[in-house]
Amino acid sequence: MREPHDTCADDHQSGVHAGDTAVPERRATTLVLTSWPTVNPPHRILRSHERRSTPISYGQVAVKETRDHPAPPRRRPVGRRADRRSDPQAVAATPKALVIGVDGLVLDRIAAADAPTLDSLVAGGSSSKTSLYANPMAPTLSGPGWATIATGVWPDRHGVVSNSWGTNHRLAEHPDFLTRLERADRSTSTYAIATWAPLVTTGAGTAIFGPEVDLRVSSGGDQATADRAAQHLRTTDADAGFLHFDDVDAAGHTCGAAGACYRAAITAVDKRVKQVLDAIAARPNRGQEAWTVVITSDHGHTDTGGHGGSTPGERSSLIIHTGPGAAPGTPAVAPKNVDVAATVLGRFGVAPAGLDGRPLGTPSADPFDAVALKPAVHEAIGVLGWSDTSPSGWRVDDTGMGTGGVAEWHGWSFTNDDFWTRTETGQWRETNVRARGVFAVADSDEWSDRTRTGTFTSALISPAYDVTGRSRVVVGFVSHHREEGAETATVSVSFDGGPARTVLTYNGDAVAKVEAVPVAVPAGATRMTVTWRLAGGDNNWYWAVDSPTVTS
Repeated sequence: MREPHDTCADDHQSGVHAGDTAVPERRATTLVLTSWPTVNPPHRILRSHERRSTPISYGQVAVKETRDHPAPPRRRPVGRRADRRSDPQAVAATPKALVIGVDGLVLDRIAAADAPTLDSLVAGGSSSKTSLYANPMAPTLSGPGWATIATGVWPDRHGVVSNSWGTNHRLAEHPDFLTRLERADRSTSTYAIATWAPLVTTGAGTAIFGPEVDLRVSSGGDQATADRAAQHLRTTDADAGFLHFDDVDAAGHTCGAAGACYRAAITAVDKRVKQVLDAIAARPNRGQEAWTVVITSDHGHTDTGGHGGSTPGERSSLIIHTGPGAAPGTPAVAPKNVDVAATVLGRFGVAPAGLDGRPLGTPSADPFDAVALKPAVHEAIGVLGWSDTSPSGWRVDDTGMGTGGVAEWHGWSFTNDDFWTRTETGQWRETNVRARGVFAVADSDEWSDRTRTGTFTSALISPAYDVTGRSRVVVGFVSHHREEGAETATVSVSFDGGPARTVLTYNGDAVAKVEAVPVAVPAGATRMTVTWRLAGGDNNWYWAVDSPTVTS
């Protein structure tokens, strides 16, 4: 996260200094520490709403907790919480959730390090690489990375697109998941403890984790983060929280993701993660608690060090998920970082309405995810990632399609992010963030990279959907389209084998857009097919389509 070229990456550069305290709006506590030695638990467990009248001393640093409006007392013992969303007798265990953010961590580099705790979590939980955006949506920096994880929406919605975002964002419209939990139930005990101050203070702009969170601590260092988190977990309700560790990213900038110091930093953070998990295990009512633990990162690193660009290493992140609903192994469809917020909210019965993410482990209903991908033919790409075989019931009509060209992109084909974005970086393919797993692509730009004749004209045709008795349906899909030249992109429908009727025509770009196209159903119609057609492409751009649905 400490990008050398970013003005907010360092505490001194960002204007955050030891002793600064963000002013809370409600009952939240914000601490900024320069050191935090291991401390003994207090004799009496303090709730996160309780106000101390004297400063708390940690080592040589004295910080006073302040709240403008203390919340009503919470009369419940540690490890127990009131559940207002369902019958308490029906709840098998009290839900708890912790998201651990390790800045700049690359999943593939864990195995080479001495990291038994992370290895165990990978072996026993669900683990997967995840892919990020790139410019022009946002660079692969910490500000947009952590804001995406915290809010559950992509940068084009939350608006944090640098490491110095000030007030130029939409965090008020898209609050962090801890704030959402507080608004759903003020008795939820929430906390955010971070090495990077802008996550919990106003050093780079509005704090990503907002002032409604019960406890926010800017720790000043990774060991201080672990110590404070362990103390908080041992002695408070600690229902839902977020931790941030920074040293892996710092090592990445020093020696690169392939360097020895990067592996050493993974070993160090592994010990701190163990310290935190040991504190959870030692909780007095651990046996009555159901803990969800997620480990993730804001971005990756190149082998030689650095991030912010659009290479696979820089766009690489990860999700390790343990707890209820976490199936061991690698999920068939890779999750997205926006799923972290939705997962935590779901554990507490809060609907993730309006988020781009969905709870981890949600089964795929996308027909394209059933397509088996194969190796490249003409593209010089060393990963699996394309197919010209349509899923069951679907077909491609290449009437009017030119000849020759790159085999992978001759007409509509099926691919994934890892393969498609390696064809050529910097052409916005990386911003197709709302597609998941396998998606359909018509790419006249890549098709034209080998000798060919004619133009790119191809149609993707759906199976027949049952529309019996309906007067109106909605055609839904995720769309990523770039407009250029005379190339046209249209969606049409046909009822019971009749003539096609155009229901959508693009006259410009549609970047990572979720479409919902209303369609009137003729009286007596029983079956409807949908066609996506890209025509007249002459080394122009592309159209990607995913998750097609027809609903009432």
